[in-house]
Order: sequence, then C-alpha cells, then structure tokens
Amino acid sequence: MTPTVQGSEFAQLRTFVTVAEQLSFSRAAERLGITPSSLSQTIRSLEERLGIRLLNRTTRSVALTPAGEALLLRLRPAMDEISAAIESAVRFRDTPAGTVRVHAARLAAQVFIAPMLGAFSQSYPEITVDVTVDDAVVDIVSGGWDVAIRPGEVVERDMIAVEIGGPLRQYPVATPEYIAKHGTPETPEQLLDHNCILWRWSGQSLPYAWEFHRDGSWFELVVKGSIIVSDRGMMLSACLDGAGIAFATNREVDTLIADGRLSKMLDQYCEPYPGYFLYYPKQRQMAPALRAFIDTVRATVRLEH
Repeated sequence: MTPTVQGSEFAQLRTFVTVAEQLSFSRAAERLGITPSSLSQTIRSLEERLGIRLLNRTTRSVALTPAGEALLLRLRPAMDEISAAIESAVRFRDTPAGTVRVHAARLAAQVFIAPMLGAFSQSYPEITVDVTVDDAVVDIVSGGWDVAIRPGEVVERDMIAVEIGGPLRQYPVATPEYIAKHGTPETPEQLLDHNCILWRWSGQSLPYAWEFHRDGSWFELVVKGSIIVSDRGMMLSACLDGAGIAFATNREVDTLIADGRLSKMLDQYCEPYPGYFLYYPKQRQMAPALRAFIDTVRATVRLEH
C-alpha cells in the first residue's frame, strides 16, 4: 500500500526537508524551534512509516540517501508552494486585498456606492469591488455577497446593520400640469380616483402598496394605475412625462421638486421612517478589504451631511 500524508505526518515531512537543507540536526532543530532529540525522533518515525532510510547520520555529519535525495527533490517545490499560499492568505489579514461582493438596491447603489467607487479604487488598488445592483430581496449569505445596502424593513434580523443616510420619507408626486388637469387629492383615499404609476419589487408579483401615516399608525393603500414597472427610474420618467402620480422617496425627488418639475402631495400623511442600512453577516474576523469598503461608504455618507 502506498503511504499517504495524514495528520502530523505533514510535520514529519517539513522536518525532513529542514534537516536535508541544513544537513545538521542541531541547526535544523534550532530553525524549527524544537530539541535535537525531538527532531531525531520525528525523522526516525518518518523513516519507519515509509520503510526506508532517508538520512545517513554519524556524530559528525548528516547525508542524504538516494531515497532521501529523491524525496527532497519532489518535496521542496511543494513546500515552497505551501509556504507561498500561507503567506498569501495571511496577507489578507493585514493588507486590504481581494474581492468585496456587494448587493445594493438601485437607489442605494446610486446614492451611496457610485460616489465613492473612484476614490476607493485609487486608495485600495488591490481590492476588486463586485457590485450587483438589484431591488430584489435576497439572502446575501447563500448568494455569496459580503455586504448589502437596502431599506431597513427588509434586512434580516440576524445581520449586523448600520443605518446610513438618515430617515426617508415617501410621498405622492406629479407634474404641475397633471395636477392642474386632474386636481390634488386631499386624503390618501382620494388617490383611488387618479392614475397612479405603480412600482413592483423585483421578484414580486404584486405592486408595492403605498404606505401612509395617520392618527399615530401606518396603513397601506392599494392604488391602481395603467403603468406598472420594476424600475424606479422608469417610474419617475413616466411621472415626469405627465402619465400620473408616482410614490417616491425624498432622495429621488427632492431636487425635482425644488426645480419645479414635480409637486408633492399629502405631506401631512408622509412621516419619516428608517431608511437604508448597510448590513453584513456576523463574523469573528472581518477581512480587511470588507472593513475598508464599509468604512469608506460610511465616511462618504458622513461627508455628504
């Protein structure tokens, strides 16, 4: 039966390579940090397991047998490769390098990730940022992502989550021309008399129900309309074209409102709520690359405010 490497036998082979390179039990023991007697016992156990003598040793010298030379010739490249692999792995502990896989809702990617990518890439050239932009609610662990950014209401409870960007508000918006033609709803229920532009979460069959706040509690309103989209940019584009009323966050439409291109409605029913969260699985040691990405996103958000 051909001998195989098991358990402590790898240490035996490492010990043999060190002795063969040093051709001295005392120098090899010093390099390995063990006693000469322990080293001698390790070599003896290896030779007994292999059933062949690897070293000829006297009180004055150590020499390789033909079998020992053949074994060293094959082992040295393998040991060098293993050492290089370990060194490469340890480098991730100390130096930000590698790939950070990110899953982000579309608006979150636009607001929080896009502004920092250029500077981040220059600061950390050895990190690859792989960003999936998708409004779908996914399991980031099973999907292979390291970190995600999406609304707090759909973040799993067992994640480490940090709110970024502050609270959000959602309100109905329409063009001044649409309002002039169709009027302004005074209560959420009056939206049922209007053509609403509906948005659907990716992967969901039904459109998102619009949420309002009244008398200290939230309630949902299932509105109707002739347009249903899964892309919020398309939703706003249709709204700007006068197709109807959209339900959008302040992050998406405050500038359009300030420019007079859209007008918001039912402001008294639109309370703030927790916004976007950056979140990731609990872990004992965070890879430097992931830590660098998280810290940069948070720093970018702080500078924005």
